[in-house]
Amino acid sequence: MKIRYGKYASPLAALCNILLVYLVYFICRVAFVWENWNLYADGWNDLSLWRLFAGGLRFDTAAICYTNILYALLMFLPLKVRDRDWWQTMCRWIFVVVNSLAVVINLSDSVYSQYTGRRTTNTFFREFSNDGNLGTIFFTELINHWYLVLVGALLIALLWFCYVRIGKPADVEHPVTDSRQGGAWRYYGLSSLMCLLLLAATVVGIRGGLMFRPLSISYANQYVNRPEEYNIVLNTPYTLIRTLGKTTYKDPHYMPDDEMERLYTPLHLPLSDADSTMHKKNVVILIVESFGQEYFGFHNKDLEPGYTGYTPFLDSLIGQSLTWQNTFANGRKSIDATPALLAGIPMFVEPFFFSGYSLNKLDGVATLLNREGYTSAFFHGATNGSMNFESFARTVGFQTYYGRTEYEADPRYGGAADFDGTWAIWDEPFLQYYVDKMNDLPEPFLTAVFTATSHHPFHIPENYSSIYPEEALPIHKCIRYTDHALRRFFESASQQPWFKNTIFVFSADHTNKSNHDLYRTAMGAYRVPIFIYDPSGELPTGVMPGTAQQIDVLPTLLHILNYRKPFVAFGNDLLQTPPEDTWTINYANGVYQFTQRDTLVQFDGQSVVGVYDLRNDPYTRQTLLQAPKGAERRIKAIVQQYMQRMVDDRLSAENECNQKKKR
Repeated sequence: MKIRYGKYASPLAALCNILLVYLVYFICRVAFVWENWNLYADGWNDLSLWRLFAGGLRFDTAAICYTNILYALLMFLPLKVRDRDWWQTMCRWIFVVVNSLAVVINLSDSVYSQYTGRRTTNTFFREFSNDGNLGTIFFTELINHWYLVLVGALLIALLWFCYVRIGKPADVEHPVTDSRQGGAWRYYGLSSLMCLLLLAATVVGIRGGLMFRPLSISYANQYVNRPEEYNIVLNTPYTLIRTLGKTTYKDPHYMPDDEMERLYTPLHLPLSDADSTMHKKNVVILIVESFGQEYFGFHNKDLEPGYTGYTPFLDSLIGQSLTWQNTFANGRKSIDATPALLAGIPMFVEPFFFSGYSLNKLDGVATLLNREGYTSAFFHGATNGSMNFESFARTVGFQTYYGRTEYEADPRYGGAADFDGTWAIWDEPFLQYYVDKMNDLPEPFLTAVFTATSHHPFHIPENYSSIYPEEALPIHKCIRYTDHALRRFFESASQQPWFKNTIFVFSADHTNKSNHDLYRTAMGAYRVPIFIYDPSGELPTGVMPGTAQQIDVLPTLLHILNYRKPFVAFGNDLLQTPPEDTWTINYANGVYQFTQRDTLVQFDGQSVVGVYDLRNDPYTRQTLLQAPKGAERRIKAIVQQYMQRMVDDRLSAENECNQKKKR
């Protein structure tokens, strides 16, 4: 196929060929669905299939931008040689070879993903780096799936024969030297501008659009109804490129596996007492943006004379709740908090949700409770898809997601007028919406909400500016406003018939601005409130000895509900673990921070680099000579369990059981 020669024939031909690549990727996705139809067909409808393919377009765009940037630049470059036959032939070969490789990878994964349960990532090369029989296996599968070989051959032929070339009549002068065409200056200027636009479009395509955070593998969960379907949304060239060279999670081999298991295991087994009846109470998880422990009067009676904090309502609620002496976040970002609170996974090295293992099967709180007959929903007042919460909510099993789109579509509320102009719907109206939507859910239900107003740039509704004026820090007025919004939430919730049969779990996602030195220390920067409120009064109240962290929420909550099945979570069941055995762990700037019995141990992955007595040295100014006996081995066991389970996809009890059977 040829396009008429002219000043911009080469860029136009390149654009036509890129569209051809989109068609090829679409056919590869159809082949993937066809090959794996029995895995996905149940429960499908035309709308869900269309959603999967539409979501796949974003990942196809990113993959095409990654793999075809060299070809496109060669076709767009403002050079006279660009229109020579040999240059165009070279571009054609680059185009066909690169995209043929993408075809082979995509079609091969139609088969291989059936064994791994996910699209291939760079872990494939590490997993089989010492195996010499891959050639034999690959040849055998070629024979068994001859029809995919035929599809691949046809697609490669399509790339070659439908490639758009430039026709170049001998009697047409080159546009650079043709004075009638405006001369060289116009030609080079416009061609250079097109190159810049190409680069800008490529960056946007790789990032998945004009988004604050770039596209990542985990975004696939935003388009699926079931975890298995993310394989349809993704394409293998993308997953390989996005994880290439990333060896963040690898087994450190600190100790033999049997010793590791003796020191620590995240596999929680059923309780052994006689009561086997699950207590199917409703569960409400409140994740509140940036509510560091510093802002609470309850936790800071001795911080400074007369200090009362900024949360009068929550201070009163904690007094009626179960909490612990020391409570910590496992990360410093919102995307660290959701895996910790909802799946018991801490942030080690990089955010779990942006890692190559974010598609591993999880024992998320919603996944586990859905199996027990719960209805589940996640709420976040920001634009749908913001902060990856919609994707992750689906990853951990939430059946429904309510965001800004759903709120603004509800005629009972203020619609777009309640948008804060930056992030999300103001907390007060969105939390009222949250109560109303829970009224529509059949019991028992599990819901989680992530608030937003106490986020930078720290604005509150205009009608509250005189009620909550500026204080020491810009965030303080937002803390007061959200505390008020939570008061209104509980006032409304307490009037509902489901209230007394509900467990309320409260945690901040992370800390924020501080004006007290105690909260600027290595561990002070992780101190957040964590408490559990039971309106029925069945749960004990008060400040319990010991330490709590976000990853403890899942096992502790399941204990309260008397959940009777095994599950994987890296935290402690705080109602079963003796206070002196509770511990916390987080990761900061290349160092694991482990606390137990008022001692902080810092470990850089190879050795202990700091030990502090938090009781007598809360500002961590003087390191001790050595860590408590066994602390370093415990840290190593936790890290090794984490890395092994990430790589081996053993973050769920089901996968743990399946892999044991294979052994």
